[in-house]
Parts: sequence; C-alpha cells; structure tokens
Amino acid sequence: MPSDGRSSNTGSPSASRLQDAWLRRGPLACLLWPLSLLYAALFAVRGWLYRSGWLRTGRVPVPVIVVGNVIAGGAGKTPVVMAVVQHLQGRGLTVGVVSRGYGRHTDDCREVLGDSDPRDVGDEPALIHHATKAPVFVARKRIDAARALLASHPATQVVVSDDGLQHLALGRDIEICVFDDRGIGNGWRLPAGPLREAWPRPCDLVLHSGARPAFAGGYTASRALARDALTSGGQRVPLASLAGRPLVALAAIARPGAFFDMLRARGLTLAETIALPDHFDFEAWQRPANAEQTLVCTEKDAVKLWRKVPDALAVPLEFAPSAEFFTALDAKLSSLDGYQAA
Repeated sequence: MPSDGRSSNTGSPSASRLQDAWLRRGPLACLLWPLSLLYAALFAVRGWLYRSGWLRTGRVPVPVIVVGNVIAGGAGKTPVVMAVVQHLQGRGLTVGVVSRGYGRHTDDCREVLGDSDPRDVGDEPALIHHATKAPVFVARKRIDAARALLASHPATQVVVSDDGLQHLALGRDIEICVFDDRGIGNGWRLPAGPLREAWPRPCDLVLHSGARPAFAGGYTASRALARDALTSGGQRVPLASLAGRPLVALAAIARPGAFFDMLRARGLTLAETIALPDHFDFEAWQRPANAEQTLVCTEKDAVKLWRKVPDALAVPLEFAPSAEFFTALDAKLSSLDGYQAA
C-alpha cells in the first residue's frame, strides 16, 4: 500500500496473506482446498438439521430483515444496516436492530444505551445506536436479542439484523446480501477461499457496497468520506482545513487500506498509517509518540478510541444505496403477510 510516511500494521501477517490468497486460486488456496470440502460438508449438515427440525428456527411477530454476506472479512454490512434503518425511519416506521456484538467482552443479552461501553456491547452496535438512535440489542443468539428487543420496545414494527445471514436460529422475511469490490474472490469456500457458503444462493436483494462491483446483478451504492470530521464533542472540522498538515491515520476495520486511500484521495497528507485488527478494543493501545500530529480514525473506531484519545477526529463514511434498491426493499416489505405500513 502506498504511503506518504510511516506505515504500522499490528494485525496478523498470516491473516493478510490468507486474504490475498483468497483472491486467486494459487498454491496456498489449492493447499487449503481439501479443508474447504470438510467445511462445506459441515455447513450442509447444519443446514439439514435446521430443515429437518432437529435444530429450531425461532420467529418474532414482526418482519425481520437480515443484512449479511457470504464472504468473510467484512463487506460493508454496518453502513448498509444504518442506511436501511434510516430509510425505514424516514417512512415513519419504528425500527429495532439486533446483533451479536462481535468482539465485545460480555456474553449476555443486553440493550445498547447511549453510555454503553463499546467493549461491552461491540463497536458496530454502539455506532448503529449512535447514528440511528434506534433501539439495539446484542446477544450470542440473535433470536434472543430480537425477543428482548420486542419485550422492551413493543411498538417496534421492523427488526433489522446486523449480520446473521448464516444464523439460521433467527427466522427472517427479507435477506440482503452485501458484496464489496472483491465479489466472491476465488469462488472457493473457507479456508481455501472467502466464501462462508456457496454462491449463488437464494437471496432477496444483492447490494454492492464498493466502488467497482465485481459481478453483474444486484444494486449499487455510492460511498465517500464526509466533508467534515467529527470531534468527540460533536463539533465538525472540515477535512479541507486539514490539508497540508501531517496526519496520523488509524483504522481497525477489515480493510484499513481503503480508509487510508480515501483520505489521500481527499488531498490529505498521511505522515503515518496505523492498521489494527478489526474490532480492536484499544484497551492496551498507546498513542504514537508524535502526539502533536492530528490523529484521524474511522467513525467505528472512534466510539472506543475517544475514551483514550478524546482529541482524535472521526471521519464518517457517507453511504447511500441507490433509490432503486430502496424501492425494491419497500416492495418486498409491503408484500409480506400481515405487514402493517406506517
């Protein structure tokens, strides 16, 4: 990855090599291919157990929209969840969100509140609640989170699940499958490729979250960094005012390089880039010695980082699915039996 200055990557080098291997059917992918057959067999058995009734799928009395993916490594699900929630809220619907809360320190079912520690509820659920003000519940089993959500917020009309396409314990009415620019990679299943399950598979809506859809079909979205960064106190700082100043850019997301590239595309000078593992909790992290340089990060990282570095600037992502995507989503939602529009 090109850099204006120093680059620091404290993630796993082996994970990075595996991500690269998943883009082609090279020697490493071929070596892992036999294991992918075992993974596929286990996945098929699990699906049969649910279809035969040995494992049960729970349902709730309101429509459930699952936003997920079939590719490992993050494909931009959280921005899609927030966009879907805000769209439905704009239609006057009362929407709730459920999530596993990946990376959190706790293991119970709980509601995400305004003062919740992201380490206890997960960074993505904390960000979703902050951005949408919708009630958000986290639990290991999303069906437990959905039932707790409806018990606490009985006026909820639609539940959106952040991830969970493969979480068959939660019944769903609409499935949205998200892809980034990698598409399906080399087309092989884990661990020889990035696919959690075979593609194509039945799905209600396909949304490409990247700038260059890797395959035809589905809907597209525009994505760009916001013009203003945010302080921990909620003030806006124009990105243009940071031009010419050496910045330290930090990202603990699935693809940190994409964030760094977007900052550079805005004409910003990155004196140092710091790539950390996805869902990094920052508990033991120390700010670089060059504390005089402005630290910029993703909005997802900021919900945790601000507790240690309150002067960091968060740069939000403006993500907007096409109007055609929302038209199709509204039509599918309206067609559900027993659905009551606002």
